Order: sequence, then C-alpha cells, then structure tokens
Amino acid sequence: MRVGLAYTSTTPELIQLVESEVKKQLGSDVEIISREDPGILEEVRELGYVSSIPGARLVKMYMDLVLEGVDAILNICSSVGEVADAAQDTARYLGVPIVRIDEEMCREAVRHGKRIAVMATLRTTLEPTKNTIHRVAREMGKKVETIDVLVDGAFGLDQESFKRKMAEYAETAAEKADLILFAQGSMAYCELYIADLCHKEVLSSPRFGAAALKKALVEKGVKIC
Repeated sequence: MRVGLAYTSTTPELIQLVESEVKKQLGSDVEIISREDPGILEEVRELGYVSSIPGARLVKMYMDLVLEGVDAILNICSSVGEVADAAQDTARYLGVPIVRIDEEMCREAVRHGKRIAVMATLRTTLEPTKNTIHRVAREMGKKVETIDVLVDGAFGLDQESFKRKMAEYAETAAEKADLILFAQGSMAYCELYIADLCHKEVLSSPRFGAAALKKALVEKGVKIC
C-alpha cells in the first residue's frame, strides 16, 4: 500500500504528527510518499486567496503523486482545501481518492457543538475552514456558529512561545464557544495543552485526516493489514 501526502508547507512537528497518525491507521509497513511546494502557501498568503497558479500547482502535485502509483492522497493544507474539493471528480475517475485532512474534523465539531471557535495563525486558513464547517453542517441538517480566532504573531514561533500565544487567545475564545477547532494541522501538538487549560474539547486535524484516509482506502477495496 502506498499513500501520498501533499504539503504546501512543513515543519518537523507537522511531518511527525501526520506520519505518526497515518501509520497508526494503516500500519507501519505503509509506504508514504510526500510532496511539498511551499511556494503555493506563500502565494496564497500574499494574495489572500487561492488564485489559478497556486491552485494549478497543487493539482499538479496530486497528479505527480498519481503517477507515483499511490492508492490515495491526503491533502495536508487547509488553506487550499477547496482545491481538493474541486479535484474530486478527477480523483474518482482516476481511482485515487483525495482526502482533506480537515473535513472529518469539521464534521466532528458539528456533531459536538453549536458554537465553534476556529483558531488559526493565518487568515487564509480561516475562511476555507469555516466554509467547510458550514457545508458539512448543512449536509448534517444542523446550524452552527463559527467564531474567528486569528492568533496574531504566532506564525513561525518556537513551540513554547507558540503554546503561550495560543493559550492567550484560546482562553478568551473558550468563554464564547462550545469547543475549539484548530484550523491548521501544525497546531496539533498543543491540542491537549489547550484542552487542559480551557476545559473545553479541542480538535486538531491529523488524527481525523488519517482516519478518513483509511476509510477512503477501505471503500476503494485496499486491504489494510
């Protein structure tokens, strides 16, 4: 079994988290092929939205992974998650599912709360994540409220400084929300820290994305050892 991971940026923490969760779901023998194009996220951050060029580069990354012979692809970046949505018809035709790392997390949030605080360090991640939350809420016949929590100055900090910055914003958000959702997979390493601090359920995407990847492979008929 071979799976592809499509990154638009990486940190050692993110790679470790994602690969660990994928191996938990699929077994240690799974072959992981990672591809990264940091220029995609850089351009999206600069423009404030996903324009045609970074979108096309991401689709090319998917196609390169298909040519590598992967059985399924996990899209890691939530800022460009809607590109993965747009590519679904092609993915079905090719028989290589493209799974968003964050979609099942958003469904879990809708199952558990009506007021969802969406935490992000990048503004470009907030809108796609909120769009996904409201889309899955409609599909589930529920109505939810999302609360924007843009953590200013957190992008690029070391782990301890990042956790302190996250705590500063999360405590205020927790007063207004039923639960907290991390919009970026790279935030996942402080999930338990924020949950303990705020006494609220906190959701991060790597574990949900890995579980959704397994589900897509099983539905495709791939044998999971």
